[in-house]
Amino acid sequence: MTGTRTGFVAHADQERHDTGPGHPERAARHRAIVERIDSSGLAASLERVDAVPIDPARLLLVHEARHVAEVQREIASGARILDDGDTRVSAGSWRAALLAAGGTLDAVDRVMDGRWRNAFVAARPPGHHAERGHAMGFCAFNNVAVAAAHLRERHGLERVAIVDWDVHHGNGTQHAFENDPSVYFASLHQWPLYPGSGLANERGIGPGFGATRNCPLPPGSGDREWLSAFEDVVLRDLESFAPQFVLVSAGFDAHADDPLGQTELSTEAYARMTNLLAQYTRERCASRLVLVLEGGYDLAALAASVEAATAELCG
Repeated sequence: MTGTRTGFVAHADQERHDTGPGHPERAARHRAIVERIDSSGLAASLERVDAVPIDPARLLLVHEARHVAEVQREIASGARILDDGDTRVSAGSWRAALLAAGGTLDAVDRVMDGRWRNAFVAARPPGHHAERGHAMGFCAFNNVAVAAAHLRERHGLERVAIVDWDVHHGNGTQHAFENDPSVYFASLHQWPLYPGSGLANERGIGPGFGATRNCPLPPGSGDREWLSAFEDVVLRDLESFAPQFVLVSAGFDAHADDPLGQTELSTEAYARMTNLLAQYTRERCASRLVLVLEGGYDLAALAASVEAATAELCG
């Protein structure tokens, strides 16, 4: 059974993840998204729920136990940085990270059991840079990777796809599944740019070779280049892979107004990519599609792009 409603997952406690003055991944991002959804008229078409914290044991589907324990210990001790300098934390960060991962799992469960058709998760902190054993790039735990592993382990799916359209390559997600043929990972991203991975020849390892697809695009690329790669490469791969569920690492920092990239996407490009995936999943896998927030640092562009993408989910 396929649900008729689009879900929207958020939680105000994710704003208690305080990254300090001047940090681009700030609480105002989450607030801007929620306020835009509330003011846009979209709220009437959504079923909105509060994120629920993940059981930390579920993080072990992807992360090393040592890493999970270290993140909890460091935050409890008052640490302000988890890695080499850009993943800042505060007293509220442990709960926020559990809510980000837990809200993502709740959304996929609701889509799987037919309560929702699809969903958007306003997850914060983001996750796609987090590796198995360490935090990285604003990310403590890899929300989307945990959700993909959960779909395989809890729901018994044989093929899960992850599409990452953040301006930065999703290194943590790629590394989590690069030797696993049951998880297809595709990333459109600017290159060169942090974290320096994601070359086109990175196609997976061993039995997973061919289930990884990177589409690095040069600075200055815009709608034409990104949509061409999305339609001509990623969608064709999905047709061949035939996923039973599609997850999106939905970063909005490839927007022309974003301060961290040099890519020129319009708000409409995010609507178009979401529309194409919504159409694909409706025809191929019972509309099983969940978008999970990653980057996006210009508040106005972020809020507008999330609104545009979520409207396509509701269409």
